[in-house]
Amino acid sequence: MQPGSKQAPSRTASNLPHASGAGLVLAGPTGAPAGADATKAAVRTPPVWRLSSVEETRVRELARQTGVPPLVARLLCLRGHASPQAAQVHLAASLSSLHAPELLPGAKTGAARLARAIKQGERILVHGDYDVDGTCGTALLMRLFELVGARAVAHIPHRTQDGYSFGPHSVRRAQAEGAGVVVSVDNGTSAHETIAQLAAIGVDTVVTDHHEPSPGPLPAAVAIANPKLPVDDGGQGYPFRELCGSAVAFKLAWALAQELSGARTVRADLKQYLIDAMSYVALATVCDVVPLIGENRILAKHGLLALAKSDHAGLRALVGSCGLSGQTLSAEDVAFKLGPRLNAAGRLDSADRALELLLCRDAEAAPALARQLDELNIERRRIESELLAKAMQAAAQFEDPARYPVMVVAGQGWHQGVVGIVAARLVERFGRPAIAIGLDGERGRGSARSVLGKSILDAMRGGEQHTVRMGGHAMAAGCEIESCNVDLLREAVCARARDLWSNSAPMVKELAIDAELPLSEMTDELMRHIDRLEPFGQDNPQPRFLARDLRLASPARAVGDGNHLMLHLRQGERALKAMAFHQARQLDRLQMGTSLEVVYSPRWNTFRGNTALELVVHDLRVTHG
Repeated sequence: MQPGSKQAPSRTASNLPHASGAGLVLAGPTGAPAGADATKAAVRTPPVWRLSSVEETRVRELARQTGVPPLVARLLCLRGHASPQAAQVHLAASLSSLHAPELLPGAKTGAARLARAIKQGERILVHGDYDVDGTCGTALLMRLFELVGARAVAHIPHRTQDGYSFGPHSVRRAQAEGAGVVVSVDNGTSAHETIAQLAAIGVDTVVTDHHEPSPGPLPAAVAIANPKLPVDDGGQGYPFRELCGSAVAFKLAWALAQELSGARTVRADLKQYLIDAMSYVALATVCDVVPLIGENRILAKHGLLALAKSDHAGLRALVGSCGLSGQTLSAEDVAFKLGPRLNAAGRLDSADRALELLLCRDAEAAPALARQLDELNIERRRIESELLAKAMQAAAQFEDPARYPVMVVAGQGWHQGVVGIVAARLVERFGRPAIAIGLDGERGRGSARSVLGKSILDAMRGGEQHTVRMGGHAMAAGCEIESCNVDLLREAVCARARDLWSNSAPMVKELAIDAELPLSEMTDELMRHIDRLEPFGQDNPQPRFLARDLRLASPARAVGDGNHLMLHLRQGERALKAMAFHQARQLDRLQMGTSLEVVYSPRWNTFRGNTALELVVHDLRVTHG
């Protein structure tokens, strides 16, 4: 049976589809026609299921050496931690495995300049950005400056009035505040002109950023701390390139704490600050969708613990507004509950509201601020729903992936604060990189999202001449553009993408499955072992399992806004509640007595103080009635 067949796969391994290095391919429930249109159709159908393969002797040996269950050993091997040492390092996620801040080029120099500014009473302007990464990094540094008695003020650009990153607004604000130093968060690596203008009026700039630098010389800043900077003449670069902007700011804060302590071991109050500050880093690391491996996983894991226990009024109010007070927090909680509320401020209004909550110490004022963000997030969802419908309609003429390997859509009046979410939804829908552009008269701003293995920034550089400016990284980027140049940008980006990805495999949506696991084996005890792999995210995905021959224990029903399904799945004597998000279209197919195959992830769900195991259904198919 080849991918695309409507026949359900046989239950005998010998009859499964062809094996490859990545595992066994199981066709999705609806097939694609053979021939030239197969790739085009594949993006319109449910994903192909791919059962990952791994050397079973290696799995058994790792389980014996580490003492973890064989299933967890399998998950470790599939994620690249096949040796006992690598597995233990990944499971431990110890703070001692963090790289020293002096290894980050620019951090030590920047810390020294800031220490001098603090000692001399200079005004420091912390220049952030309007997303979660930028606001959390700004809050992180502002709390440090408050702790050490620095004269500091924050500046977050307004999305529609100021645009992304540095610009004339940066110079105006620095002059208005009488700043001697500007320290950036999540931007600045390519801000040559603005940093030169600041220098011309006597203002030094310390950059903390994680975006890819533009080709050529770097800006004339006092220091640029960025793990993606090219290696120096001695071949030295930072050991881990994938930090988010807030994590880079955290490294600068750590270096400054050492500078102020006069030793590599920081004094007690600054040590406690660094532990608390990881709360902000965890929020940013998850929301910026950087790989949750290495340092990122360590910072996210310990940051989530710190966030759950935080006594900071603003953070407690944010967690409480999501109904998560007193609970263990996961990356999923951040991605789908905490993060969207923080992002909503910068998307629809001013990110100053989010920053105010992140810095709020008033236990009476903080809940009101959290409610404001909640209301903005509700409005954001409404706007997103309307805009997504328009974007899908606009995308219809660009469905051919051979001609349009990057989906580029634009519309007048599209809310520029929501186009990034729309681009992400297009990626999910069509299985290829996408750029969504909100036009406002003669100008527009766009956001781009991508798929693993295809750098959207590299593709966009093919059309850089048609933009006012652009920047970002492999998985996400942004641009400003004249409205008349949208078509030129689309053609240039797609031409560049065809050249870059001509030898790549077709962009077929796949659903990777870690193992076949019956519901009878998905126990609370096993789940507690799986929990050791948290937090899950990019490059450390939430495990997905395949279960066959399931039945509905009670009728399926649509819930929430009518787009989701609540299921009660049974296999033999074992029954578990399950949620199938955005799959209400399948409701009519799910009848009592129908046999199902389900790809699921287990998770804990806490409701009214009771915590129980439940499933999240990624995809399902009816095998027979």
